[in-house]
Amino acid sequence: MARRRKNRTHLKGAGATVQRANDGEPRSFIIKHGQVGSSLTQLVRDLRKVMEPNTASRLKERNRNKLKDYLTMAPALGVTHLLALTVTDVAPSLRMVRLPAGPTLSFRVERYSLMKDILKTSRSSRSMGMEYLTAPLVVLASFPPPSPETPPHLPLLMKSFQSLFPPLSPNSMSLSNCRRIVLIAYNADRGTVEFRHYVITVKPYGISKRVRRVLEGAPKKSLANPSSGFLDLGNEKDVADFLLRKRGEPSPGSDGYESAASSASSAAGDDGDAVSLADDYVGRNNKKGQKKAVRLSEVGPRMELRLIKISEGLPGKEGAVLYHEFVKKSKAEAAALKASHVAKERLRKQRREEQESNVQRKKAEKEQGSRENQEDSDEEASDAEADESDQEAHDEWDEDEEISEVGGSDDEPGSDEEESEDEPEERPPTKKVRIRGKR
Repeated sequence: MARRRKNRTHLKGAGATVQRANDGEPRSFIIKHGQVGSSLTQLVRDLRKVMEPNTASRLKERNRNKLKDYLTMAPALGVTHLLALTVTDVAPSLRMVRLPAGPTLSFRVERYSLMKDILKTSRSSRSMGMEYLTAPLVVLASFPPPSPETPPHLPLLMKSFQSLFPPLSPNSMSLSNCRRIVLIAYNADRGTVEFRHYVITVKPYGISKRVRRVLEGAPKKSLANPSSGFLDLGNEKDVADFLLRKRGEPSPGSDGYESAASSASSAAGDDGDAVSLADDYVGRNNKKGQKKAVRLSEVGPRMELRLIKISEGLPGKEGAVLYHEFVKKSKAEAAALKASHVAKERLRKQRREEQESNVQRKKAEKEQGSRENQEDSDEEASDAEADESDQEAHDEWDEDEEISEVGGSDDEPGSDEEESEDEPEERPPTKKVRIRGKR
């Protein structure tokens, strides 16, 4: 049996980072920091749901994690935006940081509603389907056009929200991928920004409500009863009784009649809501070229934000303040503040260069010290080898000397005999022999 060859479909290491950096889609971290309640924690989860699939949906924060940790880690992972929610003494606060160099926008959350609150107040419950596999479309509404009279912070505010989502590409975008809309509306009277999240639905156009229910089926009210998705006509003698029942006549179900206004509006429709599909869309009978009515169903969350401050740089390394809601400075104060920021940046750059030079110097000293230690070790090794060679030569000379002494004894045999005559010969003591006899 042949061995199956495994083809890797996920890039690892630097290749994956380069691909994420080159695809051009913004990626975000949505976190909470500090002591927050359960409602704000759920709001963080809902915002992650809105930003899918280009956000870290399962990112887990720990109590010991600081905001600086995320700012340091995010650029290495290809993250372009950081949204941080926290609680202040006045109201919840939202900071939107553009990585890796800023700017930083600070908002006050005036009011907000969670996804579960919006779904409870809606007339028809909607289950979460495949809408979150593609990024939403962003719609900017009620912002003033660029002009000399327009406040300078509003264009920057528009670009900041627009850069949160992938750019549109009409030539390569598929119609079936347009499933959700994020609405960013500016309220000039209150000076706030409204945040809304909708799901796009397509309905039949030019037919009554009852006919549409026959075509689409009854809405599913519970997952426990799968048959609730089918229209119940068991108590009707004929389908015409359901379709042609007049207003006010008794019906077996709650949906057996409809008002004249709803019937007329459903049958005639609104020409502004009707569109011809340019391509096949998700859902039943949504084919290319058919005329359909487009509806938006709000799924939440909903927020009302007030812009407080726009500053250059990142939190902790903030530069000049470009806009502040409550603090207004004169031109002289703004120039002095700008000069102080320039001086701080120059000092930071000088310290960085000095630190880099110190690192290079220490590295060079370390390499030189290692080189000197290597030379010393080489010299010690050479001295040890020289000592060993001298010892070997000395040992060879001693052996030759012993051989010469032996040779001298061969040449003068009489000397040994004389020495042997002078010295008495040492003999071992004799042993006494014991004889045992019989008594």
